[in-house]
Amino acid sequence: MELLWDPELESLRPKTVEINSALQEITASLPPISVQPITEIRSKIPPLNEVESAESRTIGNSLPVRILKPYNPIGVILHMHGGGWVAGSHDAQDPILQRYVDSTGLAVVSVGYPLAPEDPYPAAPDACEAAAIWLLSNSKIEFGTERLLIMGESAGAHLATVTLLRLRDKHQAVDRFIAANLLYGVYDLSQTPSQIRARSEESLSKDTLDWFRDSFLGDHNPELRRHPDISPLYADLRQLPPALFSVGTADPLLDDSLFMYERWRTAGNDAELAIYPDAGHGLNVIPDHPMANYFNERMDRFIKEQLRD
Repeated sequence: MELLWDPELESLRPKTVEINSALQEITASLPPISVQPITEIRSKIPPLNEVESAESRTIGNSLPVRILKPYNPIGVILHMHGGGWVAGSHDAQDPILQRYVDSTGLAVVSVGYPLAPEDPYPAAPDACEAAAIWLLSNSKIEFGTERLLIMGESAGAHLATVTLLRLRDKHQAVDRFIAANLLYGVYDLSQTPSQIRARSEESLSKDTLDWFRDSFLGDHNPELRRHPDISPLYADLRQLPPALFSVGTADPLLDDSLFMYERWRTAGNDAELAIYPDAGHGLNVIPDHPMANYFNERMDRFIKEQLRD
């Protein structure tokens, strides 16, 4: 049978399964995320070291962003962080984003979108859309280039995709972004099969996914969960830029990437799919994960290929 992933990853599977087991033991010892106060959840996220060259600013209508850039950037990545729409921060990603700067020569603008449940939908998509419009107008002045890419992890990949659709439908400007780098995203808030089957001992259990989604949507009618602005899997996906979808087979959001990749291609867009056997959610930021280096190098190749076109 033909492998759906790079054969080089086969030798890394035993260590990956070992890491998954260790993470499940940790998760099993913690109270369910859905019953913890949101302030407690946010306080448990370990801070990352700041990068000295990074700059925190506000743009537009007091929207916070974090900017990292090399001396002479060849392009700009608009970045949306993960965290289930309820946690994470634009200014707590410095080492991860600095790696993109160093490996690709691109600047990065990370968006400090408002978090749920205090600011439910559409606050986060509105902020990401505003950041994209600002970048379209200011990239040449700020960075000396108009070559733009977009990326996000998990909930950030959802927001990046929604932003592309809004740029196409409301601003006729989606063609200004030459590529999308979408990491283990969630694209169907009405739930895909892998979301429904998520086990209770996983960090992204079904209950956790439900809680993230309900916090993000607030009081909006559950029947609207397949609206394209909420679940981009159901959108018209024509005229979107080339995209790389990356996901592990043990990730409860596996089906989201598989389905979105096929719909992206069927709509006539270029797309690539990188699958990581037995890897769970957020594999590239898990310390000592055996597939992290391969994951990051695969993303770097995709970005550099798009910059050459």
